Amino acid sequence: MYDESALRRWMGLEMRKINEGIVAARVSLHTLLEMESPVTVTRGGQDFRFDRNVLEKFASRLPAALCKELRLPVIFYFDMDVPSSCFLSDSVALEALQEMGELSRERVMDGGRVFVGRAIVFTLVRSYPTAFQIMMR
Repeated sequence: MYDESALRRWMGLEMRKINEGIVAARVSLHTLLEMESPVTVTRGGQDFRFDRNVLEKFASRLPAALCKELRLPVIFYFDMDVPSSCFLSDSVALEALQEMGELSRERVMDGGRVFVGRAIVFTLVRSYPTAFQIMMR
């Protein structure tokens, strides 16, 4: 017999396990560049090491003020209710991605979110390893 509430509880447990790899505290790009070995900690207590080349690539394409404001990794949220898109709730990250030409300036936050197609999000994750994470909701 199918019990939707039991299935949702099980899925919630699995999502929490997956999300243990998400950083616990995001760090500014400026601060990460000052670190000898840029690292932060995940929700699961493991080290999350940033790729210095990716950080430098980001910094070279952004104004200094934005480097101080932008917190990495940028987190996109995957919601099972919207299977074709992820959403971003960080307006500074949106501004940075627009400045870098990765997202159109036509995109605007609506209700504190901007939806981005999963294909674009996956391309960003592949193009800038360690600078982006996808969190399950």
